[in-house]
Amino acid sequence: MDHKNIILGIIIIGILMVSIDSTIVLLAFPDMIVALHSSISVMIWVIIVYLLVSAVTATQFGKIGDIYGRSKVFNLGFGVFTIASVLCGFAPTDITLILFRVVQAIGGAMMQSNSGAIIADLFERHNIGKAYGFTGLGWNIGSILGIILGGIITTFFGYRYIFFINAPIGILAVILGVKYIKDNVRHKQNLDIIGMVLFGLGIAIAAFGALEVAAIGPSILNIGAFFVGIIILISFFYVDSKKESPAIDMQSLKNKIFRNSVFALFMQGMGYIGAVFLVIMYLQGVRGMSALNASLLLIPGYVVGGILAPFMGRYSDKYGARVIATIGILMMIVGLFTYYSLQIDSSVYLVIIGTIFSGIGSAMFFPANSSAAMTNADSNSRGSAFGLLRLMSSVGFILSFVIIFLIMSAVIPRSLAFEIFVGTSKITTAAAGAFVSSMHVAILGLVVILVIAGLLSLTRGKENRSKAQ
Repeated sequence: MDHKNIILGIIIIGILMVSIDSTIVLLAFPDMIVALHSSISVMIWVIIVYLLVSAVTATQFGKIGDIYGRSKVFNLGFGVFTIASVLCGFAPTDITLILFRVVQAIGGAMMQSNSGAIIADLFERHNIGKAYGFTGLGWNIGSILGIILGGIITTFFGYRYIFFINAPIGILAVILGVKYIKDNVRHKQNLDIIGMVLFGLGIAIAAFGALEVAAIGPSILNIGAFFVGIIILISFFYVDSKKESPAIDMQSLKNKIFRNSVFALFMQGMGYIGAVFLVIMYLQGVRGMSALNASLLLIPGYVVGGILAPFMGRYSDKYGARVIATIGILMMIVGLFTYYSLQIDSSVYLVIIGTIFSGIGSAMFFPANSSAAMTNADSNSRGSAFGLLRLMSSVGFILSFVIIFLIMSAVIPRSLAFEIFVGTSKITTAAAGAFVSSMHVAILGLVVILVIAGLLSLTRGKENRSKAQ
């Protein structure tokens, strides 16, 4: 087998593991609360802390990969993720589980921020979209397996095994990664430790404040934390812009195609992920479904997205990313309007239709957008560039989470919103109508955000992916 395909396969395995983990943890949530004698307000951080740490560290591990070798950071991240998964399985308390999830997130960020750069190093410009399409296939398969395995494992074996299943896969992938993934070139740069710390603190404090507003409501403490984080970030960007080797290569944003691709991904994350939250809350809170049955209705979208992603990536290689990625955003908007049509007694088949449109949109947008960004990134800073993509995606995800729970908490108690989201409660019939009405308002807001994402995608500029390039 061609070494390129072996390396791509290893990267897909890593994406598969991270994807499985993202859905399987949510399905095991009620079991973890009971087994660890915890509460939703504490255990919700098992989900939030992973997202937060991934956002904080993504660009920095990409930068470290540029300097010390992307393969080394990727393979080390695979090992860290695998070991942390086992530790999560053995965690005796909710606090230790959250701490081990921090370590797991660090490993995941090391993998994800360098995987895209490795693909960009490995594949020619006219084949890179196809490669990113296969990573999209891996993500969708992982999401499906996470839903199916989450239900089976938590029912018959216990929630701890949702973490243990990562061990044999991770060990095999690390062995293969060390053998096959090598760095041809490393790029001499200085590592800005102070800048990295400042950036990490700024993102972490601002995101923590925003998430606390969503989780417990506004207070002087969490609003203050948000603005302190923003001030630190402003200070960081001012100081960092004057350095020869900045922690974040802002020069890359001067390329319009790269810049629009980054911000289109940010707006897409903020505008679409919240809709998934809303649908899950609708199915569990209004329709009374279990977390597993609600998640099973999302599978058709993952299946369609997984099948189409490699083909759409190939089309982006042939025709460029602009039109394909923009149509992908439009398909997601159609999916959101399908969710907008949901009423208290609507057929749940509408959800399936919505997921199919969204799956088609995701298959068109992600491979095309990633390939557009990475083919227009500086080859010396591809780790930083892909880390920036991951950062913007994660921050968009966090903001989407905040937006949805702020809207929902205006209709139902915030604690009940969290209980519905994790599948431990159902709203009363009297509150269902108000919930659906507020869901419609939230979806319209998300549509506006996706329209902005589509405009950024459409105006990114025309690419040249010919073999001569």
